[in-house]
Amino acid sequence: MKMQLTRRRFLAFIPPALGALLLAACGGSDDEEAASQAGGTSGSVEPTHHPEIESGKGNVTQLTPTPACGDDDEPTLAQTEGPFFTPDSPKRTSLLEAGIAGTPLLVTGFVLNTSCEPIENALVDFWHTDAAGGYDNVWFKLRGHQFTDGTGAYRLETIVPGLYPARTRHIHVKVQAPGQPVLTTQLYFPDEPRNASDGIFDPALLIEMGDTDATQIGSFRFVLDV
Repeated sequence: MKMQLTRRRFLAFIPPALGALLLAACGGSDDEEAASQAGGTSGSVEPTHHPEIESGKGNVTQLTPTPACGDDDEPTLAQTEGPFFTPDSPKRTSLLEAGIAGTPLLVTGFVLNTSCEPIENALVDFWHTDAAGGYDNVWFKLRGHQFTDGTGAYRLETIVPGLYPARTRHIHVKVQAPGQPVLTTQLYFPDEPRNASDGIFDPALLIEMGDTDATQIGSFRFVLDV
């Protein structure tokens, strides 16, 4: 009986190094066993690099995400300051400290101009009641200011304010672009029973709240007339 001399059988009779040379000369093989006998690794491919993409040059541009803008990018409404503003609040992004009880609240957002451009280093000053509806007018509990970063972003960690007599739930804010007039306003919460009867409430100033469990998370975009 004749034995068919296949490439696999042929490789078995020659040294591995010589077999590798013959495979290379013949264009290689998809046979993993032959590759193993020749001392190689099946399926080994050198990675292809694209420096123009990896460096951000060429036709590929990596853009920094920006806040969405639409037809509602009118300047944020101004509202009354109220009787309990205290100047020179501490600089901080978190108003949480020892002794403060309540439902945790995180509010984030941006300060933009009317062209939807971020305003860097804008002052954002917050103050509101504690969970029982009282203001601290002696110290600086639940009061603080911060400055926006290069993207115009701010971040406030605090608690959900309580109900002040005759008012719905709200947060007081002052916002100021560098060297520009101060915007004084208030932020409100959706689905509050007192929103309808509050004489100052405006739906344009509602915080957009997300669905969460323990910590309430919301966002608001300030637009300054600059």
